Amino acid sequence: MAIMHITREGYEKLREKLHYLVNVRRKEIAKQLETARGFGDLSENAEYETAKQEQALNEAKISELVSQLSSASILDGQNIADDKAYIGATVRLLDLKDKQEIEYTLVSEAEADFLEGKISITSPVGKALLGKPENEVVEIQVPAGMLAYKILRITR
Repeated sequence: MAIMHITREGYEKLREKLHYLVNVRRKEIAKQLETARGFGDLSENAEYETAKQEQALNEAKISELVSQLSSASILDGQNIADDKAYIGATVRLLDLKDKQEIEYTLVSEAEADFLEGKISITSPVGKALLGKPENEVVEIQVPAGMLAYKILRITR
């Protein structure tokens, strides 16, 4: 099993999600199944089939989270250079094309959330930024074309 490097915040979010799926969502689905059983013949019971599908999906998510958490290695910033872009770093960039500033936090795949400005270190942009220092210009090939950023600031 491959080690998944993750921030402490990301680890805690995964634990909270697992707790919810095990302790809340499982009970909700069990109630749905119980209610659906009360509708009679299970072979033609759409509510029962839907609840069974939700149960299977929930169990798959639980299994995935357990696997991720068991292979997680928490990075808390110690022994990581703070003058270069590594996982857990927040990187302020200047888009050299449109002169707009953007900020991303580099995280593991499990933590990535573009709407929160968290990009995976395995994404094209994340890979290109890894290990780069401030003031470096980085050119990144993405499906939409070529991006060019100057790294303005790196913080932890």
